[in-house]
Amino acid sequence: MQLGVIGLGRMGQIVVDRVLEAGHDVVAFDLDEEAVATAADGGADPADSLEDLLDRLGDEKRIWLMVPAGEAVDITLSELETHLDEDDVVIDGGNSYFEDSVRRAESCPAAYLDCGTSGGPAGAELGFSLMIGGPEWAYEECTPVFDAVATGPNGHERVGPAGSGHYVKMVHNGVEYALMQAYGEGFELLHEGRYDLDLEQVASVWNNGAVIRSWLLELCEEAFREEGTDLGDVADRIEGGSTGTWTVQEGLEQEVPLPLIYTALGERFGSRADDGRFSRRLANRLRYGFGRHEVQRRD
Repeated sequence: MQLGVIGLGRMGQIVVDRVLEAGHDVVAFDLDEEAVATAADGGADPADSLEDLLDRLGDEKRIWLMVPAGEAVDITLSELETHLDEDDVVIDGGNSYFEDSVRRAESCPAAYLDCGTSGGPAGAELGFSLMIGGPEWAYEECTPVFDAVATGPNGHERVGPAGSGHYVKMVHNGVEYALMQAYGEGFELLHEGRYDLDLEQVASVWNNGAVIRSWLLELCEEAFREEGTDLGDVADRIEGGSTGTWTVQEGLEQEVPLPLIYTALGERFGSRADDGRFSRRLANRLRYGFGRHEVQRRD
């Protein structure tokens, strides 16, 4: 296949690298010329503009957007739309709000696939988990690319119509908030409790056969190994929150109680008003583990 990739940040570059490694052709564009040069060094065909990318893709265009959610997606689509038709496919691999994806699917001349993408920078080696919504024919057409970008054929699924991919990813992120909160509270009790414990050691033994073993727990172990049992100068401040907010809002609209996710979201926002909870300091460090988000440090 030939794939156009627009947006060459951490995640976009991983898409380029994995698609190339699988033997497909990639045309790559980003506003950052250095990012385009990096993609070219890896074997991609560099484009110096969106129009140049479109010219290089030929008649049946397959385009993967990996740009920040929100206005950037709409601006990019507005520049692409006059060059697209019903035989083309656009994939939005960012963290877009699902209702925005439904709107874009209705207005885009091409088939529109909303692709929830999970795995963070670790996906460079392991592949991503892909939750995809949109027309079935477009999903089938792009399956070779999804096989390359995901952990394999079992690492991606078409979960439903337009919007459903980003809907599932939104809820995934809400669950992620709650899991981070649960691990944080448990380790906070161990840290503040009756015994002088090595929390790296505890995380390690839990990760070997315990019911609560997981990748997030492996990242807890990594955090304690690299920062120390007291987490060193990691601050009690957790950034992010948009997808968790959307999840809680959807729970209210659907009258589904989400007390754990709501509490985790509240703790995240509360971390920006005071400084003191160990659980939130661990959540701060875990965001670096899975997404390489900047660790907020104490002054």
